[in-house]
Amino acid sequence: MQEDAKLALEDGTILKGKGFGYQTIKTGEVVFATGMTGYVESLTDPSYKGQILMSTYPLQGNYGISPEWFQSNGIKAEGYVVREENPHPSHSHSENSLSGFLEEYKIPGISDIDTRSLTLKIRRYGAMKGALATEEIEDGELLALARDQPGIEDIDLVNQVSVTEPTILGEEYSQKSVILDCGVKNNSINALLRRKIGVVLLPYHTSASEILDYEPGALLVSSGPGNPSRVKEAIQTVQKLSERLPIFGICLGQQIIARAFGAKIYKMKFGHRGINQPVKDLKTGKVSITSQNHGFSIDNQFCDDLPINITQINLNDGTVEGIEHQELPISSVQYHPEAGPGPHDTDNYFDNFVETLKNY
Repeated sequence: MQEDAKLALEDGTILKGKGFGYQTIKTGEVVFATGMTGYVESLTDPSYKGQILMSTYPLQGNYGISPEWFQSNGIKAEGYVVREENPHPSHSHSENSLSGFLEEYKIPGISDIDTRSLTLKIRRYGAMKGALATEEIEDGELLALARDQPGIEDIDLVNQVSVTEPTILGEEYSQKSVILDCGVKNNSINALLRRKIGVVLLPYHTSASEILDYEPGALLVSSGPGNPSRVKEAIQTVQKLSERLPIFGICLGQQIIARAFGAKIYKMKFGHRGINQPVKDLKTGKVSITSQNHGFSIDNQFCDDLPINITQINLNDGTVEGIEHQELPISSVQYHPEAGPGPHDTDNYFDNFVETLKNY
């Protein structure tokens, strides 16, 4: 355990605590997640690329680390902020401590931080640029690093988490879907494989003609980090394939699909990150509890003249949680139906996906 670690925020706040994980300095947007469990899944979620993650639940690390919980090939968050880090995990599947996990992937962590106060600050003023240091650095220098970094809305992050070469899984299955990888979670891939749908995982910039060469039954635009307006290649691909394939989207995928049909996107004040977001289906009236991780959303004030309908809304703030095309087999959701850990209320989204793929 390192004694002196610091977290600097762009508003001039400098918080001091105890360091764990790797000794280094990292910058990123400081955001909070409210789940009581799931730190392994969150840290390995590609959607956290470019962000310093803070858990609001005070105790982290108590059940250790297991690769079976990974959502990618390693940690994607830039740093981790907790109230208390447990160095002695207890779980039958645990293979590492939280600190050892961060050290393995060269990620800094800071504990003994008043995470409740910091959460209230972010809720009041919004997500902020920050810098986390677990090695010696002057306060002013660390603050300058926090302030001088570009905003997350101005960074290309998808190219840092997408596959670089095509990957084919489930070749034994007769039907297959392309996943346009903008930062896909392993749970999304496994949700299709469990339903005996083969997966062709392609880089986010793959052209429409290249996708059609694989003769897929549908296209899934995955979740991922950052500003959807910067993923221009994926937006263009959705436009070109909109009348050729059923298209589905999750999280960033929803925003990319919305942009393809002219919707406007805005950066949220502090986003939705947690496993207890209530979502109402406007057709059935059913309310589901969902897992979410996003900082951008569709602006519903400019959707009336577009060929898409809003199908679901968030009951906390009224933001758009689901859309569908008025004529084409195209739909998407803002939350993660493949959540793990988290509620499984919306797992049937993949059943609908498979049914559409098979019947189209």
